[in-house]
Amino acid sequence: MSEAGNTLTLETTQGNVVIEMRPDLAPGHVAHIKKLVGEGFYDGIVFHRVIDGFMAQTGCPNGTGTGGSKYPDLKAEFNAEPHVRGVCSMARAQNPNSANSQFFICFGDARFLDKQYTVWGKVTAGMDNVDKIKRGEPVKNPDKIVKATIS
Repeated sequence: MSEAGNTLTLETTQGNVVIEMRPDLAPGHVAHIKKLVGEGFYDGIVFHRVIDGFMAQTGCPNGTGTGGSKYPDLKAEFNAEPHVRGVCSMARAQNPNSANSQFFICFGDARFLDKQYTVWGKVTAGMDNVDKIKRGEPVKNPDKIVKATIS
């Protein structure tokens, strides 16, 4: 049973994607994402890096993978949750404490990422829509998050 206020719905150009957020795994990251969603940060942001069989990445305000929010980077909250299909995890630079607003959704198993990236949620509905997101690095005419909401 999902806790109130921990369901993130991404209305994308391919349809809705529902993510159950896990504050039990990554309380700081979930609080940060909620704050950004509340400010409309993710609305209109593209999936800029989408690798078949691996993951779809979004959350860069520049659409290139180079940007973040106006807030400071987050302290890593690495956990034992495995990177498998549907898992949502934070993107980061080489510094473990460099996650900010970018995250990715795994298409399949990516267990080599385990305990090196912060898992904060999992897709509970609409994974078929994630599968439809246009692939590329960078993506031509990328799909995007039309609106992100929390319920």
